[in-house]
Parts: sequence; C-alpha cells; structure tokens
Amino acid sequence: MSRPPRPRSDYPTVDQHGRLAVVTGANSGIGYVTARELARSGAHVVLACRNPARGRAAVDSLRAEVPGAQLELRPLDLADSASIRAFAADWAHDRLDLLVNNAGIAMVPFARTRDGFETQFGVNHLGTFALTGLMLRYLAAAPEPRVVTVSSEGQRFAPFDLKNLNAERRYRTAFAYVQSKRANLYFAMELQRRADAAGLPLRSMAVAPGLTRTNVLTGGANVDRGRLYATSTRLLVRWLFRPTPEGAKTSLYAATAADLPGGSYVVPDGLLQLRGEPVPRTGERAMRDTVTAARLWELSEELTGVRYRIPTTTTDLTIV
Repeated sequence: MSRPPRPRSDYPTVDQHGRLAVVTGANSGIGYVTARELARSGAHVVLACRNPARGRAAVDSLRAEVPGAQLELRPLDLADSASIRAFAADWAHDRLDLLVNNAGIAMVPFARTRDGFETQFGVNHLGTFALTGLMLRYLAAAPEPRVVTVSSEGQRFAPFDLKNLNAERRYRTAFAYVQSKRANLYFAMELQRRADAAGLPLRSMAVAPGLTRTNVLTGGANVDRGRLYATSTRLLVRWLFRPTPEGAKTSLYAATAADLPGGSYVVPDGLLQLRGEPVPRTGERAMRDTVTAARLWELSEELTGVRYRIPTTTTDLTIV
C-alpha cells in the first residue's frame, strides 16, 4: 500500500464544504486552530466547549478571523456523563461527518470527575469513549465518517496498567497522563477494527501533536498549583514548545487527507515525534496490541454505561 502524500508545510486546503464537524475543546489551543482551519475550508464546525463564556469568545474570534464561517457553539463537559449524554441527545443534525476528539487535560493534581473517575483517565479517555459512542449513530449516517482522537507522543512511555487505570492503588500525575493518552491510541485503533468488522465505512485516526504551546499545562485544574509552578511551566512552554498552529497540523492532516487510511496514527516526523511535519507512523506496538485494546474497550463500556453496537447499516445502531 502506498503512503499517503506528504502534506504541505501550511494547513490542509482540502475543500470541506458540505462537511459537518465537531471539535471538542475548541475554545483554545490546538482545538481552536483545528476549528478555524476546518471552517476556513468550508466546513460547518460545532465547537464543543466546557466553559460557555470562553466558547462564545472563541466564536467571536473565529468570526473575525474567518468572515462567513459556519459555526455553532454547544456545551460539553467530558468530566460529566450527564453533559455528554445531553450533547448527544440534543444533536439537531441528521449526521456527523467528522468528530475531532481534541479536549483533554494534562498533569493535573489528583481529583475525581463528577462520576467518580480519576480526572485524567476520566476526561481524556472515558469522556472521549462515551461521546464517540453516543454520536456513532450520526457518524454512521454520514457517507464518509471520520473520527480523529488526539493522543500524545508521551504515550510511548506509558507502562499501561489495566488494574490501575482509575488510580485504584496509587496516583502519579505524569504516569496517569501518559496512560490516558495510551488509552486514546488503543481506543482509536480498536474503533477502526470494530468498524471494519461491521463493514461500516468509518475511518478512525489517532494523532500526536508534538510539544505544543497551549494552556493545557497552566489552565484548568493547574491554575491553583502556585506561582512557582506557573512561572516555571510558562518558561518551559515558551522556550521548548512550538507554536500552537504547528501542533494542530497532525489533527488537520488526519481530519482532511483524502488518501489516509483508517487506523492511521499521525505524528510529527522530527526527532522523538516532538516537532516536524505530520506523517503516518506504523511502528507503534500499541497499534498492534489487540488484546489490551479489547480489554480496555470492555472496561470502558462497563465504567461509562455506553455500550457500542456498531451497525452494519445505519438502521442497526443501538446505543444504551
């Protein structure tokens, strides 16, 4: 199989007119840039944001940057299953062409979501898993549906522990983060395998953005970690991380490249996947670990109560 063409150094210019997209966490960082460039290319973009005020500010900024952009703002909190279910239940469209699972948190102090899950695992993986499952009926109604899930280059260093996914025994901030990002990769690959088995023409991709300047290390639950943490982290991000628009390239490539096959993992092509242009990577062991991915899927269904019934036709789908 030939490799998909390398993208240009600027943003993808594939025509997105007629596509309906959801970008989670679209009010800032990589999500904002992803939403902006999809809208610039003609997509109708739904910004799924936890904070309504920041979401409205993002919409205003996007309209200023992209006059005539087709935008829609919807509340979504991946730390709250009721919010996720409300988002899906109130969906006002007959289909969904593209779901970009971008929202996430990183390196936060120990806490629990409203449903009792450790927050990094609960938001980054379980929230993403539940949202995708609940929106699957609309993805199945699209002619060429695509799901892009943002993982991290850090997932390569995760000793994945199925018996400590929810900090049952011990909480280590960095370990919990990279483990949740490994779960994102397992999820994306397993979703593709299950779609293929059902004959559903869905393409599921995972991406790693590389080291990118966003507020994920300084915002949210990290706001209260003190002046020393805030100052040192801002300096680290400023000097070692690349600009946010660069980090959005892998998401945009995975979302728009016409010849990119389902089950791809898109990463920067530079040293340690930290920076560079997006390319598909095939050498990740986690991509081939079907046993762990299947077990994680089963656990995720049990924990979220969202059980996938991937359809062979659009009328076969049931989500509970």
